[in-house]
Amino acid sequence: MTYEVTRTDAEWRAVLDPDEFKVLREAATERAWSGALLDEHRDGLFRCRACDAALFRSTAKFESGSGWPSFFEPVAPDAVVLEQDRAWGMTRTEVLCARCGSHLGHLFDDAPQTPTGDRFCMNSLSLAFDDGADA
Repeated sequence: MTYEVTRTDAEWRAVLDPDEFKVLREAATERAWSGALLDEHRDGLFRCRACDAALFRSTAKFESGSGWPSFFEPVAPDAVVLEQDRAWGMTRTEVLCARCGSHLGHLFDDAPQTPTGDRFCMNSLSLAFDDGADA
């Protein structure tokens, strides 16, 4: 897939700190309960930390008890790309930023308490919070 924002690894390393690079560009996962945005409850918009694309509204965020920021839907269906992930001996749905292809987290269908039943389980390191945006 071709993305609107493309950079070499060296260019990504110049704009992301080492932990952000590991998550966004190498599909690492931050430790549960460690993310700075886990307890973010203000009105606003969650954006891709790599390219600033709008991803999730604060109104779609919910407490999943998983240890990572969770959302029941993206800001628009085409804001994210879903791909099958067979890493670690399991099959999951990986969530990527549709604008730059950065790894954001995974999608699970285990949230019956939400309007969609979905849990977009995101790494805080993959997101930037914008409290000046129209949520």
